[in-house]
Amino acid sequence: MKHISAILLIFLATATASAQRVRIDISPSGEYMFAQRDTCQLFMSVYDPAPESDTRFEEKAKPAILFVFGGGFITGERNAKVYLPWFRLYTQNGYKVITIDYRLGLKGAGNVGVTNVGVLYNAIELGVEDLFSATSFIIENAEALEVDPSNIVVSGSSAGAIIAMQAEWHLCNRSGHAGMLPEGFNYAGVMLFSGAILSREGRIRYAHEPAPTLFFHGTADRIVTYRSIKLFKDRFMGADPLSKLFAKNGYNYSIYRFDGNQHEIASAFLATFPEQIRFIETNVIKREKRVVDATVNDPSIKVWEVNSTKEIYKNN
Repeated sequence: MKHISAILLIFLATATASAQRVRIDISPSGEYMFAQRDTCQLFMSVYDPAPESDTRFEEKAKPAILFVFGGGFITGERNAKVYLPWFRLYTQNGYKVITIDYRLGLKGAGNVGVTNVGVLYNAIELGVEDLFSATSFIIENAEALEVDPSNIVVSGSSAGAIIAMQAEWHLCNRSGHAGMLPEGFNYAGVMLFSGAILSREGRIRYAHEPAPTLFFHGTADRIVTYRSIKLFKDRFMGADPLSKLFAKNGYNYSIYRFDGNQHEIASAFLATFPEQIRFIETNVIKREKRVVDATVNDPSIKVWEVNSTKEIYKNN
């Protein structure tokens, strides 16, 4: 349990070298306020498919990508430069990208450890509520936004990946804030860059089968655990135990385990783009249960040697 304080705090991944080589001159086609909270207004940015790009795959519409940024629940922004090359790639390939705000529930909270896991849980649930509010806005304005509500892939990085995975878990169990969305609603797919689920009620179960899910995670990640942390009834489960649960239950998923990599996989958007597209085309659009469990050794992805939150934030 000695690493739990570091593992429970998630940070905003900076751009990889490959991201710096890709053009980032992309601007949203529209910005919309989707929620008014006591402390702030929440907005979404919409990036439309590039002109003349192919918005269909084998005569079926490509899904919209709904993205939740990372930042340790204390920082980050929906249109950060680290994400723009990735957004551009999707729009060039005929996809609409929607990126959203959420409340930063750990801002000013200090370190989060074994004695106050509830603070982290509340921050995650704030993010889930805001993600569901954004989703509800999209459903209510589907025609104007030109989005099919049944064809949305939710994705997230680090803290955003935890929010996305936690939201999908709630939807499958109709728990938490899931009642905000129509009965029977679910995302068409889930893509996670270093994600996890935090349960305060013991073992993680699914009452209904989750959407096809794509996991990317470093096996040595010390920030968002790749494995599982248990403390009394609290369960913080990363990609390894979640994928094993998916395999046991016969769910539709793929996992790429980056051997020896740490939290840099939270920003490996460009390096893993071919795997993302194949997952979307095969598992999401064609609805094929193509299960992949791959261990990846990619020397082009530089390892971040981080051991504590102090190291992570020392240059911020």
